[in-house]
Amino acid sequence: MKIKGLCIVLALVITLMTLAMPVFASETEAPEAVEEETAVAEKDDSISSKAWAAAIVVGLAAALGAFAMGMAISKSVDGIARQPEAEGKIRTTLMLGLVFVETAIIYALVIAILIIFVL
Repeated sequence: MKIKGLCIVLALVITLMTLAMPVFASETEAPEAVEEETAVAEKDDSISSKAWAAAIVVGLAAALGAFAMGMAISKSVDGIARQPEAEGKIRTTLMLGLVFVETAIIYALVIAILIIFVL
């Protein structure tokens, strides 16, 4: 039961981090009297910050998701080895858990794409 709780906590952490990342990618408004070179440099900085934010979102989500999936698979194989007659129930629960973790990772990818193209 501890692993199930850990997987739920990891999925929640991934989701919360994904939702918080657009804050780090927000652009700052440039004053009207700024020279053209400074405006170009600020635009490059905002593009760079968007790239960093998107990379952090996808990287953390993928790393934590892979960790959660690995632990879930490991424990399900251990459970099947201990109780082969419960293989069907264990496999069904495992697949459902993997779907939830993968969904959180896909949400992170969508947020990263929104950061790059919308903000």
